[in-house]
Amino acid sequence: MPNHNMGYVFEELIRRFAEQSNETAGEHFTPREVIKLMVNLLVAPDADALSVPGAARTVMDPACGTGGMLSAAEDHITDLNPDATVETYGQELNPESWAICRSDMLIKGQDPENIAPGNSFSDDGHARKKFDYLLANPPFGVEWKKVKDEVEAEHTSMGDAGRFGAGLPRINDGSLLFLQHMLSKMKPVDVDGGGGSRIAIVFNGSPLFTGAAGSGESEIRRWILENDWLEAIVALPDQLFYNTGISTYFWILTNRKAPDHKGKVVLLDARDQWVKMRKSLGDKRKELGDGKAGKPNHIADITRLYAEAVDVAGDAEHPLHGKVKVFDNSAFGYQRITVERPLKLRFEVTEETLAGMLTAKPFQKLPQPEEFVEAFRPLLGSEWATKAEAFVDLKDAVVAAGLLWPGGAPFMRSMREAVGVRDPEGEVQKVKGADEPDPELRDYENVPLGEDVEEYLKREVHPHVPDAWIDHAKTKIGYEIPFTRHFYVYEPPRPLAEIDAELKELEAEIQGLLGEVTE
Repeated sequence: MPNHNMGYVFEELIRRFAEQSNETAGEHFTPREVIKLMVNLLVAPDADALSVPGAARTVMDPACGTGGMLSAAEDHITDLNPDATVETYGQELNPESWAICRSDMLIKGQDPENIAPGNSFSDDGHARKKFDYLLANPPFGVEWKKVKDEVEAEHTSMGDAGRFGAGLPRINDGSLLFLQHMLSKMKPVDVDGGGGSRIAIVFNGSPLFTGAAGSGESEIRRWILENDWLEAIVALPDQLFYNTGISTYFWILTNRKAPDHKGKVVLLDARDQWVKMRKSLGDKRKELGDGKAGKPNHIADITRLYAEAVDVAGDAEHPLHGKVKVFDNSAFGYQRITVERPLKLRFEVTEETLAGMLTAKPFQKLPQPEEFVEAFRPLLGSEWATKAEAFVDLKDAVVAAGLLWPGGAPFMRSMREAVGVRDPEGEVQKVKGADEPDPELRDYENVPLGEDVEEYLKREVHPHVPDAWIDHAKTKIGYEIPFTRHFYVYEPPRPLAEIDAELKELEAEIQGLLGEVTE
C-alpha cells in the first residue's frame, strides 16, 4: 500500500477515536497537497544546488507519524535530480505509526533504523546529529506535562548549550519545543556561506502571539528573530486538515538566508488559495489545487509567489502586492513599559475605618487592640488633607486614652491604609522623597523597538495623565507576529437603511408565519 494511503488510514483512525484518547487528540495527518506545498517552499531555493551530480541530502522529521513528509521530501529531491542521495530520519511517539513508518522506509530502500521511537523531547533519538532539511507537523496544543521534568532539567542545566535554552512555552502547548528541537539540529554555515539547514513546520495561530513580553513563548520568538532565522510565515486556508478546521501556518526558517532576505521576514497570505472539495472528509472541506482535473494550480502559484516575495512586496502595481508583506526582524519586537501614576490620598475616620483596624494584623498584635481602636471614636467624621495632620491628631487621641503609640513601619502602613482614601485631588504620597506609585492606576503600554519610550510617554500618555512616569526597571522586551492584523482589510458596515429594510422584511415574514399557525 502506498505511504499516503497508509496515512489516510491512520488519519481516519485518529478522526474516529480522538475523543477516546487524549494521546492522539492533537495529532493531524497532513494532506498530500499540503505536504507538497510545504516541501516546495522548503527545497525550492536549493533547486540549483540539488541538481549537481553527486548531490546528497539528509531530511529529518521529529514527529514523523507514518512518514508521509519524509517520503514527499525524498520524492521531490529525486525529481529534481534522480541521481541525488537522500537519507531520511525521523522520530515518532505513537508505536503503531512508528512501525508503519519503518516499514515504508524499508520498502523505499531507506534505513529503518533511522526512524527512532519515543518522545523527541525527553529521549532524542538523533542526539548530536545535524540535517540539511527538517520538517514537521507536530500536534497542535498538546501539553508536555509528561516530560516536564526532563525538559526543565535540560533548560536549567544546559542553557544555550541545550535545545531549550531560549525559553519554555506554557505547559499546555509544546509546539515551540518542537521548533527549538529542530533548530538545534541545523548544520552550521561555513565561512564561504555553504552548509546550513532549512526548516519547515506547521503551526496553528498560537505560536505567533501567545505569551506576553518576558514569557517563554515571547523569548523563543525573540531568540529566533534576533538570530535572523525566520525567513517567512505563510498563512494557509482553514479546513485543510481532516480533524481540525482551524487556520494553519507554515513557518520557514533557515540559518543561511539569501542576501535579499537577510534581516527580513516575509509574510505571505495564501488563505484564499483553495477549492471546495466535492466530498468533505471529516473537517477537511477545502484543498489546494494542483492543476489537475481542471483545478487551479495553487501549489505552483504559491511557490512562485514565495520565490518572488521580496520583489512583489516592493512593487505596489503588482496584482498580488496585497498578498505579500516584508518586514525587518525588529518590526515584531516591542518594549513593554510600565506606566505609573502617584498615589494620592485624603484621610478620614469613619465606622468603616474602625472596623478595618480591628481586622488588620498590626492592630491585632497590640496589647489592647479594642481599646486602641476605641480611642479614635471621638474623631469620627474628621477629615484631613495631609497624612502629617492626620497622624498628629490620631496620635494625640491614643495618648489621651492612656495608650502608647506603637510606631514602626508595619503599623504606620496599616494606619495609612485604614484612614487613607484615594482622591484625585489628594496629597501625593512619598517614598524616600519620590512619588509613590498607585498600583490601582498602574498601566502598561507596548512601544515599538527603537522608539524612545520617554517621547512616547510625552506624546501618547501625558496629554491625558500629565503626572505619569515610566518605571524603567520593569521594562521588558517582547516579540509577537500579528499576522492577521497586517492583512486586515476594513469592510464598512452596510447602510442603516438597508439593514432596516431587511429587518422589516423579516418581521413581515415572521408575522405571516404566525398568522398561518393561528388560523
